[in-house]
Amino acid sequence: MAQVTADSDIRELEEDWAPDVPISPPPLFVWPPQPVALVRYLFGYPGYFLPRNLLYMALAIVTWLYLTPEMATMKTFQVDWIAWIYARNLGMLFIVFGGWHFRFYILRSQGTAYKHSRHWPERKHRRFLFGDQVWDNVFWSAVSGCGIWTAYEVVTLWAFANELIPWMTIETNPVWFVVLFLVIPLIRDAHFYLVHRLLHVRFLYRTVHYLHHKNVNIGPWSGLAMHPVEHLLYFSGILLHWVVLSHPLHAILHVQATGLTPALGHCGFDKFLLGGRYRLTLGQRYFHFLHHKYFECNYGGDGSVPLDKWFGSWHDGTPQSHELMKQRRRAAHGRG
Repeated sequence: MAQVTADSDIRELEEDWAPDVPISPPPLFVWPPQPVALVRYLFGYPGYFLPRNLLYMALAIVTWLYLTPEMATMKTFQVDWIAWIYARNLGMLFIVFGGWHFRFYILRSQGTAYKHSRHWPERKHRRFLFGDQVWDNVFWSAVSGCGIWTAYEVVTLWAFANELIPWMTIETNPVWFVVLFLVIPLIRDAHFYLVHRLLHVRFLYRTVHYLHHKNVNIGPWSGLAMHPVEHLLYFSGILLHWVVLSHPLHAILHVQATGLTPALGHCGFDKFLLGGRYRLTLGQRYFHFLHHKYFECNYGGDGSVPLDKWFGSWHDGTPQSHELMKQRRRAAHGRG
């Protein structure tokens, strides 16, 4: 696929804060197997379930049990239950995205400690709607992002309710029910890589994906700030549950986590300071930051499915990788 670089008006790259160790793929898809490392990754902190995926799984269960209309109600399209699902999703969006933004970018509770870039989102710039990066990001996230997220979810739940999609229960298929629930983060990561790589084809980048990459200095609201066409592709992973035997809970987890994970993925910080002393690792945030810095690496979400490693676009954060990307950038701009 043809690749593209950042727009010419973007500032020269600078060296910013980075983790001490190179980024390496998790021990999920390695040979020979590493059973001890695998168990540590699956159940340790940070790892596969912690800090993010266990919370998203719990949230999906609560959403299905208490925040989703009865299946009989969703057999017909009605404004009331559709509006409820949009309002529920929008509320989650503002709590999660707004919460991270409030903590890191309004209160600036830890300044630039463990911040990947020394720069803050741009308050005034003509390339953003309203001349403001944050308001631009909020608009695209809340209107297009949450709207398309909700549309996919509404149609999928309607299809389940009308049995247009065959679905299972935990009683009828207990093993597959649990296995599918637990591997959805891996499915999401692989889907994100494929869609993201497609969006870096020159035509799609210049007409669609450029909107997301206007965010050079990323913040939580940058995560879901996308063109509507990109939102259609980004949330399309839920369609898997139209063809693979699933339950509405699986579809809710899939689309809900897809909608909420970009906040932390773009928060711009690697650790959360408590009282200026205790550090909570937020997971592999630096991996995607490097994509926004260089544009042509780390297309996956967090590298849990190391497609970047397999297809040669992995950036491990080492000085050697930084120098290689800078050489490519200079060559692309004809500076030798």
